[in-house]
Amino acid sequence: MRLNGLHHFAWKCKDTHETIDFYSNILGLPHVHTIEKDYVPSTGEYAPYKHIFFQMEDGSNIAFFDLGDGKGTETTCDDWVVHFAFNVETKEEVENWCQHLKDYNIDVIGPTNHDDWIYSIYFFDPNGLRLEITTDIK
Repeated sequence: MRLNGLHHFAWKCKDTHETIDFYSNILGLPHVHTIEKDYVPSTGEYAPYKHIFFQMEDGSNIAFFDLGDGKGTETTCDDWVVHFAFNVETKEEVENWCQHLKDYNIDVIGPTNHDDWIYSIYFFDPNGLRLEITTDIK
């Protein structure tokens, strides 16, 4: 038996519409599915939610749960530790993303060269989740 790759990584979001706007309109990831239920299938617990999915080119997904409480996830570690890292092909693409995000008035850290291994920028989504866009340095 083998695990073939990532299907999705789920996080909590503050607001479904704000999250869809950010990931689809700014990052360009298609919103491919929404599940809306009143009960959690794995536990049977009553907890109304929306579960939204955004697909990347390799078929993997990023997913979010909106529990209707207007809160994102409060982490117990520093905000730079937990993050999604999106891969692009070149340093120029990292720099292009940097400018694109700044055009939307999103604060961006970097570009940063990590020991001549990867080249990255960092920013936050509307839920306070740290995001990275990176490329291998060749």
